Amino acid sequence: MKTAKKEKIFLHICCGPCTLYPLKKLREEGYDVIGYFYNPNIHPFREFRRRIKALTQVSEQKKLPVIFEKEYRLKEFLRKVIYRENKRCEVCYLMRLEQSVKKAISEDADAFTTTLLYSRYQPHKLIKEIAEDLSFRYKIPFLYRDFREGWEEGQKEAKALDIYRQPYCGCIFSEQERYDKKLRKKYTARKKEDKNESS
Repeated sequence: MKTAKKEKIFLHICCGPCTLYPLKKLREEGYDVIGYFYNPNIHPFREFRRRIKALTQVSEQKKLPVIFEKEYRLKEFLRKVIYRENKRCEVCYLMRLEQSVKKAISEDADAFTTTLLYSRYQPHKLIKEIAEDLSFRYKIPFLYRDFREGWEEGQKEAKALDIYRQPYCGCIFSEQERYDKKLRKKYTARKKEDKNESS
């Protein structure tokens, strides 16, 4: 008797630590997961390389196949967000997820999702809306899961495995928000508003 073929889920990955819980959850549900690293927003170059290294660790330890876009494409990201800094996150999510959808289609995936849905610090509702719109436009299913429920579990595992955990989202603007005290206050207030809207 033939075993039913597992559905292939194309998982856009933002970083190593954020991969752990979503991967576990998806595998528990019986999906065949393939990862995709496409994050032209990450700054500086050393941070970009560091996150690739961290995800490589996860890939090897969890036997997760990952397609890496290792070319540093910061210029592409900056061209998209210039003069739209206040909307940069929306632009960034769309840029990364649209490329992920195109790649998912080329890899004959059955559906796509993203580790961005794991983070407590991202506007969850916005990410979901963008992914759903892309699903409609490109005619590929979007597998929605609220991975935030496993936030603490994923972080504990990342620590146990000694996986690098980044101190900021990735872009040059988020780096400044992380370390500039004045901007940090505005950032914290904005994230509280986003969290309230997403709950």
